[in-house]
Amino acid sequence: MAETSLEHHFEELYIHDSCWDSIVARRVRQYLKTNAQRVFEKPYSGKTGVLSGAEFSHSKKRLYLAPHKGHFFRKCPGTGGAACCNYFVLNLGVQCNMNCSYCYLQSYINSPVSQIYTNIEDALLELETIVKQNPNAPFRVGTGETIDSLSLDDLTGYSAILVDWFSKYPHLTCEFKTKSDNIKNFIGQNHAGNVVVSFSINPQKIVETEEHQTASLSARLNAARLSSDQRFPVAFHIDPMVYVDGWKDLYSELVESVTNRFQPREIRWISVGALRFPPEMKHILRERFGGESIAIKSELYLSDDGKLRYDQALRSEMFEHVISEFRKRDPQFPVFLCMESPETWLSTFNASPRQVPSISDLFKPIGMAPQLV
Repeated sequence: MAETSLEHHFEELYIHDSCWDSIVARRVRQYLKTNAQRVFEKPYSGKTGVLSGAEFSHSKKRLYLAPHKGHFFRKCPGTGGAACCNYFVLNLGVQCNMNCSYCYLQSYINSPVSQIYTNIEDALLELETIVKQNPNAPFRVGTGETIDSLSLDDLTGYSAILVDWFSKYPHLTCEFKTKSDNIKNFIGQNHAGNVVVSFSINPQKIVETEEHQTASLSARLNAARLSSDQRFPVAFHIDPMVYVDGWKDLYSELVESVTNRFQPREIRWISVGALRFPPEMKHILRERFGGESIAIKSELYLSDDGKLRYDQALRSEMFEHVISEFRKRDPQFPVFLCMESPETWLSTFNASPRQVPSISDLFKPIGMAPQLV
């Protein structure tokens, strides 16, 4: 299903009194065709218990603007036993307006509303403090953990602010991770070459059946090409790989689509992962997508990290296929595994992450203040 316009996406709009006149709130009120309600507390705050599938779907249609009172910056939570790629996250909101069937947010978020944090200046002040405390740490910071980095950028305008801020710290890396093609707010902006525009991609068949309200594969690849042409580094996440009939041909075609457009030197990294989610997410998947989702039809097993996954032999086969397809075209494509155990690394690469030259730098330990470890 194609990406939908934000103009009429949200059915309810709530803005906390403390940020009613903020730049973001004014921008949202101007953009959306939804009447804004001025509130003094989070809407539906009396709701308790785990969200049902219907309630989670409703949360994607309700938008709440408020300043964030906690920490914005933290180490990527990763998964138990996985090889760590030294990734950090800067959370500027919660919930996604798109609707992927396999999205982990369905079990991670228990909020009846989507939220945009209006105080990005506090987030950057926190980040600046951490950078000054760790002046030599080459942090790689992503903004797409609990919210898509760019799909709501027409409402926030945060991408241009981040590009400008990171230009002052060229030893840092910022990653915009997205399933949209929304790059227009920053694409012509001066930058330091340290903002990576990364696209989560899958074969178009998977996009159509599982990644609802996202940009098409061709739109994402076109946006990546334009980003690269404007000297923004690009990256790709083939994650999650989904097992379907004819999966080898589908993922071979996907690799061909990438390698026909990009040389290895133009891509900062390519991460590969397989379908996985917590067991408790199965009920909400059934409620929201019935029996149609491939994620529901898949044969998955409980792994040591407590998530349902394909068995290791199948995962290794899938990874080996994609990696070999890249290597056939050029062995310099920087491919690595995401959220996978050292055992899977060894069975796939016959090496640990630090022994793979094209991506070893991502896995080198970063010296930092103890409170961030």
